[in-house]
Amino acid sequence: FVCLLLLYLAIVKEFEPLLLIPIGFGGLLSNLPFAGLNSPPVLDAAGQMIEPGGFLYYIFNAGINTGIFPILIFMGVGAMTDFGPLIANPKTLLLGAAAQLGIFAALIGALALSFIPGIHFDLYAAGSIGIIGGADGPTAIYVTSRLAPDLLGPIAVAAYSYMALVPIIQPPIMRLLTTEEERKIKMVQLRPVSKLEKILFPITVLTTCAVLLPSATPLIGALMFGNLARETGVIDRLSDTMQNALMNTVTIFLGLSVGSKMEASLFLNLNTLGILALGMVAFGLGTAGGVLIAKLMNKLDPKHPVNPLIGSAGVSAVPMAARVSSKVGQEADPQNFLLMHAMGPNVAGVIGSAVAAGVLLAVIPFMMA
Repeated sequence: FVCLLLLYLAIVKEFEPLLLIPIGFGGLLSNLPFAGLNSPPVLDAAGQMIEPGGFLYYIFNAGINTGIFPILIFMGVGAMTDFGPLIANPKTLLLGAAAQLGIFAALIGALALSFIPGIHFDLYAAGSIGIIGGADGPTAIYVTSRLAPDLLGPIAVAAYSYMALVPIIQPPIMRLLTTEEERKIKMVQLRPVSKLEKILFPITVLTTCAVLLPSATPLIGALMFGNLARETGVIDRLSDTMQNALMNTVTIFLGLSVGSKMEASLFLNLNTLGILALGMVAFGLGTAGGVLIAKLMNKLDPKHPVNPLIGSAGVSAVPMAARVSSKVGQEADPQNFLLMHAMGPNVAGVIGSAVAAGVLLAVIPFMMA
C-alpha cells in the first residue's frame, strides 16, 4: 500500500515521477512473496553458485553499495547546472550554506528521539537522517549507503517526497518569516559572467574541496566535471550524454535500488515514522535558515538589499526551489523577477549539501571510533 501510494503521487499528482515511479515499483518488486528478487546468490560449500540471486540484489550492490549511482547523478546535475548566477553574486553562497542548518538540527533531533521507547537512532543513523534537510536525494542516498544502509528506503522516500513537496512546504514558511515590504525588494540585475570564469569555477571549487574536505571530493568532483563539460563548449556530445542518456539510465537503476530497500520488515516500524517527521523538520529549518540569513545580510549591508525570499532557494532542490522563490515574490509584486537571483543560492545549496555530506562522513566515523 505504501508503494501504491508513491505510484499514485507520481502518476496522478506528478510529484517527482521520474524517481517516485522507479522507487515505488522497486518496492513492489522487493515485497513480492517467494519471488526472491532481493535475495543474494546461494553458494555451496565449495563456493560454487547454486542459485544466482535476484536482479535487485545485483543492481543495489553494483550502484548503491559502491556509491556509483549518486556520483553519476551528480555528474549529470553538474552538466545541467549554470553556476553563472552564483559567480555573479558570490555572497549568495552564504544563503546556500545557511540552508544546511536543517541537516545538523535533524541530526540532534534524531538522537533526542532515541529516548522514546521503540525508536533507536545511533549517530550513524542520525547523520543519515539529517542529510534529508539538504533536499538532495542523491546526497542522502550516498551518505546513508555509507553510514546506515538499513535505513536507505525510508530516508530516500522522505528526501524525494519532500523535494517534490517544495511548492507546498516552503511558501508558508517564507511568508511567515518575511514582511510584504521585504518580499517586494527588487535586486539589481546580475553582471555578465565570462566564459573563462565559468571554466575556472569548477576547477577552483574541486581543488579547494580536495584540500580542505577530501571526504566530499567524490560528489563535488563528479558535479564539477559535469559542469566543466558543459562550460568548455568543446565536448557538447559528452555533456549532452551526461544530461540525458546517462542521467536517465542511472535514475532508473537508482530508483529500483532504493525501492529494493523498502521491504516491509525494514520499512514499517516506528523508526520510519521518526525519519519522516525529522525530515519535515529538517526541510523546514533549512528553508527558514536561508531566509533569516538573507534578512541578516540586509541589516549588515542595507545599501545592497537581498530579497529574503531567495534564501529559501538555498536547499538543493534545483531548480524547483528557485522557481518557488520567484513565484512568491511575484505574488507580492508581479513585476519582481527573482528567478535568476534565486538560482545563485539554489546551486550553492547543491555544493553545500555535498560539503555537509563530506563533514558527516569524516566526523561521524571518527567520533564513533
